[in-house]
Amino acid sequence: MSGALTGPRVRAPETEAAEQPTGTPVAPPGAPAEPPGPPPPGRRPVNRRTRRLGPGRGVPFGRLLGPALLIAVWWAASAGGFLDPRILSGPDAVIATAAELVEDGRLQGNVLVSLQRAGLGLLFGVIVGVAAAVLAGLSRTGEYLVDGPFQIKRAIPSLAMLPLLILWLGIGEQMKVTVIALGVAVNMYINTYASLTSIDNRHVELAEVLGLSRRRFLRKVVLPGSLPGFFVGLRLGVTSAWLGLIVVEQINATSGIGYMMFQAQQYAQSDVIIVGLVAYGIFGFSSDALVRAIERRALSWRRTLAG
Repeated sequence: MSGALTGPRVRAPETEAAEQPTGTPVAPPGAPAEPPGPPPPGRRPVNRRTRRLGPGRGVPFGRLLGPALLIAVWWAASAGGFLDPRILSGPDAVIATAAELVEDGRLQGNVLVSLQRAGLGLLFGVIVGVAAAVLAGLSRTGEYLVDGPFQIKRAIPSLAMLPLLILWLGIGEQMKVTVIALGVAVNMYINTYASLTSIDNRHVELAEVLGLSRRRFLRKVVLPGSLPGFFVGLRLGVTSAWLGLIVVEQINATSGIGYMMFQAQQYAQSDVIIVGLVAYGIFGFSSDALVRAIERRALSWRRTLAG
């Protein structure tokens, strides 16, 4: 009797299952497989659809949609009689006037003069602004000498400097190109300098540890780090060039789109004025699109919302 009580005990299957570790449950034989539980925290579900938060895929020539919509509204308002032709001519009258100006050669001649002024001002402004930004961004002495005058010029509008520039340079082409170049140089300096000074100092220390020469340091570290700011400054500089051109071509000029518009104002020719405005708009839009295309190609290594 006592031997039967002290013999080996046999565990029931239910008891063994109950004593298994909690992290590895054992399903009873023949039971259906349970569906997998939720994924662990911090892991994205595999079959869940990802929500897109970016602006979406770009469309070729999509930037033309806004100007096309503006022209359509202008055309509809003119056709519906909501616009007084004496104040704002309709698109059909503007197209007819532009064709007449092209036939007598006035539009082409004035456009070429304006493009030459804007191109020279943009070229000199980019050279001066980038050179000053490199000098101030890579040298403390250069920063102390250059940054102050450029910050002062940024606070002084170009229109405020016109009397002094006319006194120094007269009313010829030098004054006009100088006004355009000053506006471009300030935009180029501010943005390129900001991009240069925002380069991570660890990259500079790594270049020093690797023993890079000054030339390789400029090519491998400074140039890639300053390109984003350079292109922002270039886009603003192009816009500044067209704005400065509009101003200088209405001050004792004898040619250019601004001169053509000023002459049309004397005779209340709103259609000629709008032709000049459309020409300025086309130049500004095309030049900005060109800079954008160059920027995307030069900075193709970046992944941004712009695409």
